[in-house]
Amino acid sequence: MSTMIGGHGGNAHGSRKGALRVVLGTAAILLVPLVAMQFTREVNWTGSDFLVAAVLLLGAGSVLDLLLRRLPNRRQRLAGAGLLGLAFAYVWAELAVGIFFHLGS
Repeated sequence: MSTMIGGHGGNAHGSRKGALRVVLGTAAILLVPLVAMQFTREVNWTGSDFLVAAVLLLGAGSVLDLLLRRLPNRRQRLAGAGLLGLAFAYVWAELAVGIFFHLGS
């Protein structure tokens, strides 16, 4: 018997489809700075910048996919996605410019 939560089945096919979306979305987002680097010197990412961004985006995308599949109603999904978005923005800003923690200043 399959358990249905929030109208979505918990089968492996849905999980693979969600993982593919996360990977493709991450790749599409990372194309933006890659293309920008070809046209301006103001965008200057290193390989480690792309690696950190990929890990952060893949992690957040995977958690979002899990939240959207597991939370039972729209209100909880919106709250979970909002909290995840805030956490993502915090980590991104901290890694970019160190808003809250200044190590070695």
